[in-house]
Amino acid sequence: MPDDKGTDYLQQVLDAPETPQEKALRPLSFADFTGQGKTVERLEVMVGAARSRGEALNHILLHGPPGLGKTTLAMILGSEMDRQVRQTSGPVIDKPGDLAGLLTGLEEGDILFIDEIHRIPKTVEEYLYSAMEDFRIDIMIDQGPNARSVRLNIPRFTLVGATTRTGLLTAPLRSRFTLQTRLDYYSRNTLQKIVRRSCELLQIEADEDGIAEIAGRARGTPRIANNLINFVRDYAQQRADGKVTRPVAEAALELLEIDTYGLDEMDKRILRLMAENYRGGPVGLGTIAVAVGEEEHTLEEVHEPYLIQEGYLARTPQGRVLTPKAWKTIGLTQPGSDQLRLGEA
Repeated sequence: MPDDKGTDYLQQVLDAPETPQEKALRPLSFADFTGQGKTVERLEVMVGAARSRGEALNHILLHGPPGLGKTTLAMILGSEMDRQVRQTSGPVIDKPGDLAGLLTGLEEGDILFIDEIHRIPKTVEEYLYSAMEDFRIDIMIDQGPNARSVRLNIPRFTLVGATTRTGLLTAPLRSRFTLQTRLDYYSRNTLQKIVRRSCELLQIEADEDGIAEIAGRARGTPRIANNLINFVRDYAQQRADGKVTRPVAEAALELLEIDTYGLDEMDKRILRLMAENYRGGPVGLGTIAVAVGEEEHTLEEVHEPYLIQEGYLARTPQGRVLTPKAWKTIGLTQPGSDQLRLGEA
């Protein structure tokens, strides 16, 4: 696989476990949470109604690209409801007994947060149905002639699921969530507020131009922004006077091979490959993955959403195609418009 500093850094940021420093930057209430206005308003309505009735929250599904605040919102829900949040992930729950252990350990009104819920095995998912609707779970003990079913009653709890792949959720599971809400990429202005807040919490001296530069290259993602802040701070301490200014931020982020549009080296490699080898497309995702030496799911989850969101790529029934903006960004001349057949995504 090619050596690629930019994409390595980006993947590590999105996939790495949360550090204590990241936890310290996490907002603790809706009032401190910046962005995602529609989702926050919906959650505030549900929390207010549940608290006034003295009941547990209804089940909630949060979906969208990684790094946008799904875990943070789950923690805020626990704080606003004054309930404990039990956190796990789909791949960890590989048998019904694991789920039973999690559910029986909850107290009335507690929140069970399952990240990457689409990766729960089908056999386990079916046990969730009765747990979510009837607050009970039937577990089979032993096998063969000695097999018997044991019914476990569980406290009324709230399941908060998070996923980056809504399409992989089965219809029966998805229909059991009262609220299904999507988190979208953040605007540059919103990210500037987040970067400014993080700099203040970390006691980093930064001017507005430096903050704007970091926000502009963070791909609309707070998790990436906070990690860029840490690298830029280190760069400022080692190569400058410790203050984050625009020139310092530019130099630090160029070292990470992240350009002024937030594109990393892998993003530009994808665009150049499509332009030079396939005249801008259409090209299948599998073909692109093989050509750039990366796995399909990484391209689909990490790179493609941002490229489509920012207007560099378009999906068609035949494959991915470059847009005029992409040709301009990579500095190549676009073939005649008859070469590109843009269709419905």
